[in-house]
Amino acid sequence: MARIPDNPLILIDGSSYLYRAFHAYPGTMSNGDIPTNAVYGVVNMVRSMMRQFASDRIAVIFDAKGKTFRDEMFPEYKAHRPPMPDDLRCQIEPLHNIIRAMGLPLLSIEGVEADDVIGTLAYQASQAGMPVLISTGDKDMAQLVDDNVTLINTMTNVVMDRDGVIEKFGIPPELIIDYLALMGDKVDNIPGVPGVGDKTATALLQGIGGLDALYENLDKIADLGFRGSKTMAQKLEDNRDNAYMSYKLATIKLDVELENTPESLHKQTPDRDALIELYGKMAFKSWLSELLEGGTGVVEAVEKSGDTASVGSATASAPEADTSAVKIDRSQYQTILDQDTFNVWLDKLQSSELFAFDTETDSLDYMVANLVGVSFAVAEGEAAYVPVAHDYLDAPQQLSRDWVLEQLKPILEDESKHKVGQNLKYDASVLARYGIEMRGIAHDTMLASYVYNSVGGKHDMDSLALRFMQHSCISFEQVAGKGKNQLTFNQIDLEQAAPYAAEDADVTLRLHNRLWKLIEQDEKLLPIYRDIEMPLVPVISRIERTGVLINDMLLGSQSQEIALRLDELEKKAFEIAGQEFNLSSPKQLQTIFFEQMKLPVVKKTPSGTPSTNEEVLQELALDYPLPAVILEYRGLAKLKSTYTDKLPKMINPTTGRVHTSYHQAVTATGRLSSTDPNLQNIPIRNEEGRRIRQAFIAPHGWKIMAVDYSQIELRIMAHLSGDKALLEAFQQGKDIHAATAAEILGIRIDQVTSEQRRRAKAVNFGLIYGMSAFGLAKQLGIPRGEAQTYMDKYFERYPGVMQYMEDTRSAASEQGYVETIFGRRLHLPEITSRNAMRRKAAERAAINAPMQGTAADIIKKAMLSVDKWIREEGAGRVKLLMQVHDELVFEVEETALSEIESKVRELMESAASLQVPLVAEAGHGDNWDQAH
Repeated sequence: MARIPDNPLILIDGSSYLYRAFHAYPGTMSNGDIPTNAVYGVVNMVRSMMRQFASDRIAVIFDAKGKTFRDEMFPEYKAHRPPMPDDLRCQIEPLHNIIRAMGLPLLSIEGVEADDVIGTLAYQASQAGMPVLISTGDKDMAQLVDDNVTLINTMTNVVMDRDGVIEKFGIPPELIIDYLALMGDKVDNIPGVPGVGDKTATALLQGIGGLDALYENLDKIADLGFRGSKTMAQKLEDNRDNAYMSYKLATIKLDVELENTPESLHKQTPDRDALIELYGKMAFKSWLSELLEGGTGVVEAVEKSGDTASVGSATASAPEADTSAVKIDRSQYQTILDQDTFNVWLDKLQSSELFAFDTETDSLDYMVANLVGVSFAVAEGEAAYVPVAHDYLDAPQQLSRDWVLEQLKPILEDESKHKVGQNLKYDASVLARYGIEMRGIAHDTMLASYVYNSVGGKHDMDSLALRFMQHSCISFEQVAGKGKNQLTFNQIDLEQAAPYAAEDADVTLRLHNRLWKLIEQDEKLLPIYRDIEMPLVPVISRIERTGVLINDMLLGSQSQEIALRLDELEKKAFEIAGQEFNLSSPKQLQTIFFEQMKLPVVKKTPSGTPSTNEEVLQELALDYPLPAVILEYRGLAKLKSTYTDKLPKMINPTTGRVHTSYHQAVTATGRLSSTDPNLQNIPIRNEEGRRIRQAFIAPHGWKIMAVDYSQIELRIMAHLSGDKALLEAFQQGKDIHAATAAEILGIRIDQVTSEQRRRAKAVNFGLIYGMSAFGLAKQLGIPRGEAQTYMDKYFERYPGVMQYMEDTRSAASEQGYVETIFGRRLHLPEITSRNAMRRKAAERAAINAPMQGTAADIIKKAMLSVDKWIREEGAGRVKLLMQVHDELVFEVEETALSEIESKVRELMESAASLQVPLVAEAGHGDNWDQAH
């Protein structure tokens, strides 16, 4: 058997296997809506390839819709083929979706066949000396085999290298096209030469040679002695045109224009949630179970030693999740349209230890959303929906919103009546618009899932239902439609709206029952969930609803100035390039940079074209003027579109303030993120960013106060590593960067120059993020060897840091996760990956995550303390406006500034007890920039 090359480029001929899979697997395979046999067969083949052969470079190629160049060349090409069966056509889209969700490049190029795409990639790879393994059942592909290209038929497991082609066909790969041209192909309607079968074709090619040689030596054919040889010359002569036409039709193109190159076809991390949803919909139970039991969707090759292939990854030694399938009978849900029925449910809510609650509204914006209905669930399967503002229902047909809220207010505001929801912060904010302060927020399934495993998949309800219950919820698009014609909930017919809304509450309660078991029995995760994440929900809701004042006139002026500067930069770029072009077009930049100006290619995109991303521009800008201009242009254009243009439009007309949305369940490490606007990304190190912060203002008689932790992650590093020198520096209140420089250089701290301090600072912060000597050299503009020496000296002086890093990497690899000081678990799915780049990235994350995660925990605990103090003692004098990274931003009554500044610093510095002091630094001014 032919030897398979190591780490080959694997090209899978999806179209070749499509029909074979369709007929090879039972036609009864179905998910209840559509057949699934072809999808199952092809995916099974792809997974089989990935299990058999270790490679990071792989692609699956399919025929595109429509005609190809062969149809134009020969209109009868494939004319006899029947149209694709409907039972197969409906499987194409889900198959493509699964392939993409598996993280595999999928190619389908109009105007050519899958063979041509495979041929082009195989040829390019072979020319570069790269081994190629083509998975196909198509004999035509034998023409591509050479010293670097091998074929495998996954369905029969037959492998063909050059010797294999000769053994099978009796001729080398170079004569396969001639072989196909002589024989023709009835299936594809390639005419060939009548009377020439495989034996005759082989005899002709072995005896004389290819098509050209045959037509140059027609007189010698009779002497070959095979049956029919005496008349074969005349047949060939009579069908010369057909033979050469067939040769063209059978020739696989090797020069298809592709965005991808062999080097760019890398596997990506699978989209686990998408796979769960797709496998669930297609009823592929065993593959779904792999994911639900902790797998990541990664399919890796079995080691040659016989080790079993891993389809999952390291997982925490946490309680196993209950992922058994749930059957939900939506017909049991109730729609409440009268007061008597409502009162019955009110009694149920009063007597329940815990009930699920959900709102339906006409907007996702909590500041303008109008309540359309509410739903509850008091037990699994026992749920109801109360419509209160559907447009098409007359008043007698639905209860009054005011009356319903009046009845619910005592329960919703009762701390002892425990509620569970999915993203209850939104519901609490909506209720606040109606004068209800929601209390008793005991559980949130989104946050429970996030605390259990922040990177285990998406934390929205539909994804959680699929993951933990194998249940597919009614989607919003199913009841509201898509795109510009999508209805708001108040416009949806009650027959559709009620089951959708009641199911939300029912599924939320069911999810809680499963997730709470996982959290409750984990002594580390329970405090994170119960004492940090859940109490933070109402705090964040209050921050969001408070909002921040914005000086829209200042932003408008800045926007105009940026527009003028952008115009100047554009003209300057045109002048340098010698032509006009779109500065925002990567394609046009590629042409100008690398084809016209011949700038060096620093990095390539996944498709193999030269990259023009920010990192590349920064490197090129060191030596060339145009990249520097483009870099400045891009930065200013982004600031203008994201902030100076957009912020004034985001001012709420009722409050006169801008209200961001904070997200607790997005980042892997526990940090909050924000959107609309994203407050985390406003630059602080350049003038334009600071000017944007100047537009965040305080009202008359008030000041903006900003309090942030000083070097919190370095302090956490000192605590975690226990390094004596690092601990001593912080405990003595030294300038940590100057102290580091002094330690490394062996000099007194008062002898450290500003440049030496700058280098030490780069090392201190770089180590937190796993920076290499190469990265440090690049940042400081020094030789790599010098950077390595600097890092080596650092670890000599701070051996505890080195030991911490080694211990953390080892522990992460062994258990699949790391933890913060408070027990937040940060999973690392790639920590044992066979892919060295992914594994190294996971190791860097393992070192950084405990520090960043602990910092996130500390500032969340600080927010809880500060919010409690404000409500008890500071009300009317101070408002918490924003949380940005390690900073809290307040609006403070000017007369109380000194007292409140002191109190907030005290509360923030006592949020955690470390081996080194936590230091909070405060500033204030008329705007956010002045407060720094």
